[in-house]
This record gives sequence, structure tokens and C-alpha cells, in this order.
Amino acid sequence: MRAIEIAGHGGPDVLRVVERPEPTPGDGEVLIRVTAAGVNRPDIMQRLGKYPPPPGASDIPGLEVSGEIVAGMEAAIGRHVCALVSGGGYAEYCVAPLEQCLPIPLSVPERHAAAIPETFFTVWTNLFDRAALKRGERVLVHGGTSGIGTTAIQLAHARGATAIATAGSDEKVAACERLGAVWAVNYSTRDFVAVVKEITAGEGVDVVLDIVGGDYLPRNLECLSLNGRLVQIGLIAGSRSSLDLRAILQKRLTLTGSTLRARTVAEKGAIARALAREVWPLLSRGEVRPVVHAEVPLDQAAEAHRELESGRAIGKLVLVP
Repeated sequence: MRAIEIAGHGGPDVLRVVERPEPTPGDGEVLIRVTAAGVNRPDIMQRLGKYPPPPGASDIPGLEVSGEIVAGMEAAIGRHVCALVSGGGYAEYCVAPLEQCLPIPLSVPERHAAAIPETFFTVWTNLFDRAALKRGERVLVHGGTSGIGTTAIQLAHARGATAIATAGSDEKVAACERLGAVWAVNYSTRDFVAVVKEITAGEGVDVVLDIVGGDYLPRNLECLSLNGRLVQIGLIAGSRSSLDLRAILQKRLTLTGSTLRARTVAEKGAIARALAREVWPLLSRGEVRPVVHAEVPLDQAAEAHRELESGRAIGKLVLVP
């Protein structure tokens, strides 16, 4: 099969097309003929040498695919699914645990379904499990036009919460509002802390979902209301920050975070079952959708990485073998 290999840590040009043997599914696994593979920021981090695959995972990048099950567990052969994987997505064939496969939602094209698993699994487990976002609460979503951001805004809105988003341009602010954000802030021209305080009459938000990290930490705490929750799921601006702990005590705040890739199949399977129950009906009715910026041929994976790193993308990119 054709696959994309990381020839060495560095820029997008280290991604190269190679021939690899088709992977063989093990117990509880299936082989998927890949229709499309999602492109995510963790793939870029892996390319740079900052996010190695967990033990036993494929060295081929790619954390989500859509396609047809062609081998493995006999009862599943012929199903068209999207799947969360720990690696191996940038290829013509990919192995996935059956527990991490979900049917293609009725209203979603199969190619676009490849843009669902990584972000929807991540947003569900962090925003609704860890942060326990409820109907009527307010959530601040950083990076509103990222894959995570577009998913979080839509799910928060669909489940009755008020979404506020940050984005880096007026065009992206408008995109956030079209997806369901009640307010969106251009962080390049306005201070998001001041805006949040203004639009909430000084109360703040109940939850902050942050992919940025770094010096956003103390600013995020300023945005939180009494009993607020900060969920850290990315570190684009770095993993270190300075913090005055008094805000945590005075407002009884909760700081949490998580990663997805290294979790067990059982843990990911539990998330998949929650998504099937709570989110798949929304996807099938078209109330939420994966936002796909572009479809890119598999052998142009380097161009897809350049586009994602440029900051121009609104939503996700998918690679099509």
C-alpha cells in the first residue's frame, strides 16, 4: 500500500510517499480501506519530534480515518465507518480497534467523516465529561476555527450552552458566529478577558476550553466565574506559565486537562459509545457537522501540513488516497 512516512523530524518536506505492507488486524481489530484521513495538529507535533506515537502504535502519522472495513472481525466486514486510531491513518489501509469505529453519520459524506473522530472524541471527553458543561452555562472556546474549536462551538450550542469563541481575524470571527457562537472575539485586536467580562456583566464563564496554554493560563482564570472549570487540551503557546494561586482559592476553580492518544482501547471505546448515544443523532440530522476546509490528495500531505500551519484553515483538512 501507499503510505506517508516521516523521514526525519522537521518541516513538511520530511513527509514522503512510501510503499508499506498492508497492516494485519489483531484480536478485536479491523482493517479499513481508507477513503480519507483527517489531518490534525498532533500530526504536526509528531512530525516535529514533539509527540511520539505510544508504544505499539504505527509510526505512520494520522489519528482518524473513514472507509470500508475489509478484513478482521468477520461480522463487521463491509461496514462503512469512521475510526479513531493511535497512528497509521495517512495510508491506503489502516488498522483500528472495532470499539473505536462508528458508522458514517447519515448526513455526512464519507470523506468528511474522516474529520470527525479526533476532534469529537476530544471535545466530548473534555468539555462534557471532565468539565461537565451543562445546558444554560457559558463556555469560552479558544481557537474557534480550529478542528477542536468548530466542534466545541457546535456541540455546546446544540446542547443548550452559550458559546463564546476567540479567533485571529474578522473572517474567522464571522465563521465562529455562523457555527453558533453567541459572541466571538478577534484576539489580535481586542483583549478577550475584557470582552468576556463585558458581555457577561462581570460574571465570567463557567468553562474555558483551551488549546493554547502558555501565558493564556492566568488570563483564562480571570475569565472564569465562581466554581469555574478550565480544561487544558493543547499547548500551542508552550507548557509553562506563571500563576497567582489565590484566584483558584477565591473562586473555587477546577483546573484539569487530558490527552487522548495514549488512552486504552476500553477508555476510547467508552467515549465512542457516549458519542453514538449523545452526538451521532445530532450529526445524522445535520444539527452539527465536521467543518472541512479542504480535501488534499494523500501524496500531497506536506501541502496539507503547510496549509494547517499557515493559520488560514477554517476547520479540518482531509487526505484522500
